Amino acid sequence: MLNDSLKQYVVSHLLPHVRTPAQYVGGELNSVRKDHRDVRGTLCLAFPDTYTIGMSHHGLQVLYTLMNRRDDWACERAFTPWVDMEAAMREHGVPLYSLETFTPLKQFDVIGLSLQYEICYSNVLTMLDLAQIPLRADERTIDEPLILAGGPCAQNPEPLASFVDVFVTGDGEPSLPAICDLWLELRDALAPQRGSASAAAKREARAEALAQLAARLPFAYVPRFYEPEYLADGRFATLNRTRAEVPETIEPATISDLESIPLPTAPVVPYVECVHDRIAIEIMRGCPWQCRFCQSTVIKRPLRFRKVETIVSAALESYRKTGFNEISLLSLSTSDYPEFETLIRRMRETFGPLGVSVSVPSLRVNEQLRSIAELLGTDRRSGLTLAPEVARDDMREQIRKKIKNDDLYEGCRRAFRNGFNRVKLYFLCGLPGERDADLDGIVEMAETIARIGKEEMGRYAKVTASVSNFVPKAHTPYQWNGMQTRDYFHHAHEHLWKRRRIRSVEIKCHPVETSLLEGVFSRGDRRVAEALELAWRRGARLDSWMERIQPRLWWQALADAQIDIEALLHRGYELTDRLPWDHLNVKKGRAYLEKEQNRAVVQLAEMANAD
Repeated sequence: MLNDSLKQYVVSHLLPHVRTPAQYVGGELNSVRKDHRDVRGTLCLAFPDTYTIGMSHHGLQVLYTLMNRRDDWACERAFTPWVDMEAAMREHGVPLYSLETFTPLKQFDVIGLSLQYEICYSNVLTMLDLAQIPLRADERTIDEPLILAGGPCAQNPEPLASFVDVFVTGDGEPSLPAICDLWLELRDALAPQRGSASAAAKREARAEALAQLAARLPFAYVPRFYEPEYLADGRFATLNRTRAEVPETIEPATISDLESIPLPTAPVVPYVECVHDRIAIEIMRGCPWQCRFCQSTVIKRPLRFRKVETIVSAALESYRKTGFNEISLLSLSTSDYPEFETLIRRMRETFGPLGVSVSVPSLRVNEQLRSIAELLGTDRRSGLTLAPEVARDDMREQIRKKIKNDDLYEGCRRAFRNGFNRVKLYFLCGLPGERDADLDGIVEMAETIARIGKEEMGRYAKVTASVSNFVPKAHTPYQWNGMQTRDYFHHAHEHLWKRRRIRSVEIKCHPVETSLLEGVFSRGDRRVAEALELAWRRGARLDSWMERIQPRLWWQALADAQIDIEALLHRGYELTDRLPWDHLNVKKGRAYLEKEQNRAVVQLAEMANAD
């Protein structure tokens, strides 16, 4: 059911005047187009970033495949247009449309937003507005699409609570179909007679449908039925239900058997070059480690695996249906997969003769790293990517990252012997208790690896130390900590750059203003929504792109919304405080997080005394 007239108008009037027009036309290999008249429901997966980012996201391919396997649902895609395309759409009155059928998003039954990065929140408003859907959830009627959101940023949904109908945490495979099906059932049962009802009656019908959905699905959080309460000093106090039938706390949706969920074996192949042009295969969900800074290890529990043969077969079928020449084995800690060596050998046996390389983007630094270079080989790759996070042993104890420098250095040495010539290291800056000595250690580690490269290859290895600014995330043991200040991060970055002596070592630090804004959304409550809308109306667009972000615009919007940045970002919470996201449950619960935070405080005191 292609909307030919809209497509032809876009192709003839808009695309000649925008960059990378191929990202707006759809029709890619393996995309799925269904006639909407032949299905019960329609879903558009709306990724709040550009096509090149969204098409690199494995989760989008998973849910797209999952819903399109069903005969009764049509699932399509939309992405945030670049600023030139947004301007052209507004000038010509063209609504945001799906790539498969050029159907305006406001005509879908459900719109699913994937919240991967807090800095993309302004894109959510852009997409809703371009779709001609009211920004505020309480202004929508029963006739408009359900706005559903999930992903890691849904762990603190409050800054977007005014704009989203339903949030879901946990695994999307069981929750997305359940919400979509129930929404159609409730909407059809409760909708007033079309044409005869007032807008107020239609808004009330939508509210009743949402209340019943929240009452029947334990993983569905509908913010409109929860009212925040604040203390006299402005701090968040609690969240009160306004309807008795909705749950007091929200449970994550969980798949117990990952093997039972089919992998996408015909992923959509983008027309344009994307961030990741390769086949992605998720081999394991969850992480066996419990690093205190890491949100993913908490929210992706329990640990689940796929079988070796399942992975190899899915990868082979994906290769045959796409032609990609690289396969990436995905998980939070891929080398912790229990049959890792067997899997890598089977993958190399299968894909080596085809000229297809196998990449492992999340290697853990352990004894196994010493043999990883021989196991992987280099194929067309020549770089090793590792995440030591910190460089000193006592700080590693503090963050619970149990790795050894000797394993890291020996692994790099063997990698250089086997044809690798560069290493990328991921570090964190601004962790609780961080000292100048910890910053020194980052440079020392990078330069030590560069020297090992010279010993093995006759020249210094190229080493990139990528340093992120630590943001305390919801549902981690560090969630009670404040974030470091702007001045501290600038000091730390300058300290790192001044310490560098070897030219082949590059220190890349994440922009401070971007990290601070991420902290606002990661730690903020529902009041942040006003600042978000203010900034968006004043021109905030595509803020995750360095050439687009306008920090002054954001800080002014936050000030105008009377958000106390000092309290929100830099002042820690007491363990007895209620947090804005406490109504969302995680496996092991808050008691586990409190225990880990208490242990961290003790270790920090020991570190300070030792110095």
